[in-house]
Amino acid sequence: MSVSASASTETPVKPARRIPAVPFWAQIVAGLVLGVVLGWITRSYDVQWLHTTLDKIGHIFVQLLKLAVAPLVFFAILVSITNLRKVNNAARLASRTLLWFMITSLIAVAIGLVIGLVTNPGAGTGLTPKDGQKPEHAGSWLDFLTGIVPTDVITPFTELNVLQIVFMAAVAGIAALKLGEKAQPILTLSESVLELLQKALWWVIRLAPLGTVGLIGYAIADYGWDLIGKYATFTADVYIGCALVLFGVYPLLLATVAKVNPVQFFKGAWPAIQLAFVSRSSVGTMPVTVKVTERLGVPKEYTSFAVPFGATTKMDGCAAIYPALAAIFIAQIFDVQLSVGDYLLIAFVSVVGSAATAGLTGATVMLTLTLSTLGLPLEGVGLLMAIDPVLDMMRTATNVAGQALVPVVVAAREKILDVDAYNSASASPVDDEYGVRDAEQKVTLPVTA
Repeated sequence: MSVSASASTETPVKPARRIPAVPFWAQIVAGLVLGVVLGWITRSYDVQWLHTTLDKIGHIFVQLLKLAVAPLVFFAILVSITNLRKVNNAARLASRTLLWFMITSLIAVAIGLVIGLVTNPGAGTGLTPKDGQKPEHAGSWLDFLTGIVPTDVITPFTELNVLQIVFMAAVAGIAALKLGEKAQPILTLSESVLELLQKALWWVIRLAPLGTVGLIGYAIADYGWDLIGKYATFTADVYIGCALVLFGVYPLLLATVAKVNPVQFFKGAWPAIQLAFVSRSSVGTMPVTVKVTERLGVPKEYTSFAVPFGATTKMDGCAAIYPALAAIFIAQIFDVQLSVGDYLLIAFVSVVGSAATAGLTGATVMLTLTLSTLGLPLEGVGLLMAIDPVLDMMRTATNVAGQALVPVVVAAREKILDVDAYNSASASPVDDEYGVRDAEQKVTLPVTA
């Protein structure tokens, strides 16, 4: 009797309430908004401690990304080359990938040249050659060609010379393929190290919303709208050019060449594009780019080759649109007339020299390479350094979108694209990597009476 009586007096358990998880993209957007607000406050009211704080937050985030760049590039390229042995028609896929890298780069540089010729970005800026400053380090074809081969195996990692790291990784990967089974222990170790590096980089990527606050806030606080006003036409040209490639050329290629839904591509690739905009690093975004490309139905073995290869060589924003516009801008400031031959040279440099950008923040090496080829004053680089971080966000977003696009196009044309996976790709790989969906189901709070 007493047991049944006590049971009847128990309070019924009410259903638990879920704690809603904030999607990663929403965290990034919130970081952008907060960064703009804090940057405006810092500049408007001259809040020095906030200016320093924003600088440090952004700087630490970028440094954490760069910390993983050298070993990540080496092992990613090495493993990607050896993974090609698992893919049928590997040589054909590699050549098709390179071909589409070149085709999209040519289209991008043509768009940049047309926009520059129509808008005359150097006219009416008030800038003069005296405002320019020659960079400490300039790129040239001789430096580019001789700089591929390192003098030792340590310096490229300590000085973060990505092009030399790519060279060593490619040599090691090809040698491993030639050795066959004898190289299997090295390949197993390399794959494990690569997974370790990617896991560590995922932790850094999770800090991207905080890094966004620092990077965007510092950019606005340090540069302000006045400086952007002097470069209004040039800044608009870069953003419009990148937007035309990103939302015009790429969807057209997807619809006509790959014959897939372009909107679905952006649903799947958006997490990588968004992170690239914030981090300004193709290599730092690479783990997310790999994830989204796999989710878009590209076979894993091919993705593991195409994306790392693209992250170090595929730069439609930094190596095509930007140097084309920058060359026209600088030529107008220094009153130098460019000929048809010069425009063809710009296109050539964009396609052949794009590896010089190497997936790091900024495109100074590529710009100096272009200017030195055209015989334009290198002091022109100094004119653009102040505005470079603002431009680099859109450039890198375009780069990364192209790095995901080409594998999709090639896979579709080679009939190896998983169309069902492509059509269902929409979830954020960052959220899924950390089990946010599971957390939504498991983390609950009791409802109070």
